[in-house]
Amino acid sequence: MHGEHIDERSAETASVIDVNDLPDGLVVTDRDGHVLIVNRAAARLTGVTHDQAVGRHLRDVFSFRDHDGRDWWKWLDTYGGLPTRTRQPELPLRTPGGQEMLVAARLVRSPERGGEIVRVVITLRDAGARARLERSRADLVSTVAHELRSPLTSVKGFTATLLSKWTRFTDDQKLVMLETVNADADRVTRLITELLDVSRIESGRLEIHRQVVDIPARIRKIIAGRVAAGEPDDRFRLELGGELPETWLDQDKIDQVLANLMENAVRHGRGTVTIVVEPNEWGVTVSVRDQGEGIPPELVTRVFRQFWRGNARRRGGTGLGLFIVKGLIEAHGGTISVQRGPEGGAEFRFMVPTGTPDFA
Repeated sequence: MHGEHIDERSAETASVIDVNDLPDGLVVTDRDGHVLIVNRAAARLTGVTHDQAVGRHLRDVFSFRDHDGRDWWKWLDTYGGLPTRTRQPELPLRTPGGQEMLVAARLVRSPERGGEIVRVVITLRDAGARARLERSRADLVSTVAHELRSPLTSVKGFTATLLSKWTRFTDDQKLVMLETVNADADRVTRLITELLDVSRIESGRLEIHRQVVDIPARIRKIIAGRVAAGEPDDRFRLELGGELPETWLDQDKIDQVLANLMENAVRHGRGTVTIVVEPNEWGVTVSVRDQGEGIPPELVTRVFRQFWRGNARRRGGTGLGLFIVKGLIEAHGGTISVQRGPEGGAEFRFMVPTGTPDFA
């Protein structure tokens, strides 16, 4: 497939895109179904290379069929249908080996309006990815519904009790009930915020509003808040590894990332939580380390997935926190990873670029 390109011209410039750079599988045939092009993504999905397929009929090398076993190429019917027809909507199809794919087609005509079909451009996507996403969304709804039930039941119960029996309780009893209602309302708010964050991350609608952010100052503020809430003041240690460049970040989202990583270290780790901030060649690196048991190597790939809760004996929350952290860091153009820390516990390390002002 070497040398095959697709040209896209604007009014003033021409750009050339190698079909091997496309993220989705691409197969191009002539009007009769003989294969002209197979890009790398299509070869990876189907196991059929460009050289194996070119010159042969589509049905002989791919043989896409729907769930009723019908031949997709025959159903596409390039010789029939209206002369204005230019596309076939995406459909779930199967290969002879049973692999499911999402297949769509564009019928290229010459002339473009009403002419004869000269070639067929077919896109392929892994149906498994969509199925996993749909299962993930179903799990998300189920998990959040389960997590919401407990605080809402508590809020409803205490509120109904206070309304019906207000005069029977002492002021101290009323205060305890109202404090419980307030804490459960905060929990509901956090759950809804997490759900909205997940939705924005998965849909690519997460907006970043950049400003100059002093990362060490934000860390000190979060530590002060935790100490004020009852944590020992020696539980956290901040270390600076050199002069830091100016960073343009979304302050609220970076606060969320830092608070979540520190909460994770406190909940799942032990000992002192050390936060190290140091410059790198293109931005800033922040490491959050604990002195707990760490994360077994076989679980490292699961850490940033939805619903990962770490140590089963210390479960808490929805398991969405680290998934959201990863989405927020990547939205800044950064990366995050987890490894074994120098003192044996887990070390979460993220890197963010210096960035530029966002005037949008």
